[in-house]
Amino acid sequence: MSSYVGRRSLLAGAAGMAGVAGMAMAQAAPAAAATGRRYEGKVVLVTGATSGIGREAAIAFAGEGAKVGFCGRRENLGWQVEREIKQSGGEATYIKADVRDPRQLQTFVDRVVRTYGGLHVAMNNAGVQHRKYLTDMTLAEWEDTLATNSRAVWLGIKYQAPHIKESGGGVILVTGSANEFATRPYAGAYAASKGAVTGLVRSAAVELGASGIRVVALSPGTTDTAMVDGWRSIMAPDASDEEWAALKAGPQPGIDGLKRMARPKELATAALALASEDMSFLTGVSVLVDGGMLAGI
Repeated sequence: MSSYVGRRSLLAGAAGMAGVAGMAMAQAAPAAAATGRRYEGKVVLVTGATSGIGREAAIAFAGEGAKVGFCGRRENLGWQVEREIKQSGGEATYIKADVRDPRQLQTFVDRVVRTYGGLHVAMNNAGVQHRKYLTDMTLAEWEDTLATNSRAVWLGIKYQAPHIKESGGGVILVTGSANEFATRPYAGAYAASKGAVTGLVRSAAVELGASGIRVVALSPGTTDTAMVDGWRSIMAPDASDEEWAALKAGPQPGIDGLKRMARPKELATAALALASEDMSFLTGVSVLVDGGMLAGI
């Protein structure tokens, strides 16, 4: 009986402390509440942001008030994204970096923190896909896939987590894939690399939760990016540019729900939602945003 009472007292004390913390947060009147922009005063990092989902995510976070540091290998595209954000009134810094190189990745993370004074959200988005049967894939292609899609995620978490903890907590997002759960021919290495992401997200969530860091995978289905264009030689090798564009824009039999590919901007919008305070109790999971693709498998 006394043990039960003791537990109740402990819980009551914890609840009281939570209440005090809640009042303190309310009194802080964060800039986001004043401006209506969810990431006002926050620093956000995005890898692989020179095109596709990463590009749209960098633009979207900046549009919500974040200071955005992003990387990619293609300098011309990187500068274009930076200019676009700044011309729209946002704040962003492009840094050339290859996430396959641990030194470049760590330098990128550290530079973002030095430039903006902290780190609150890190989106590990960079990814590649080599569309080949497993038996036809070269060792170099296999290692490139795993180095970009899996090892770089681990390294990203390793380098980002201390800065996020020092900044008071935050979110590590990882771009996963529906291929974590189900896959098709030509995607063996990609599916393996994204399956590894699932384990990394779960493990990191368990290890980093006490530091106030949530870890979540945003797992898209088929999205109209340059990665999809890599399928052209397999799906429609004889199609003209116009025919290929029409094929991508048309009904998609493999997406049983919405019958169309996602637009990168739709995934960026999902990223903003998952990293926001609205999802403050979500961690250690892969969230499918696949238009109902897996619902029909």
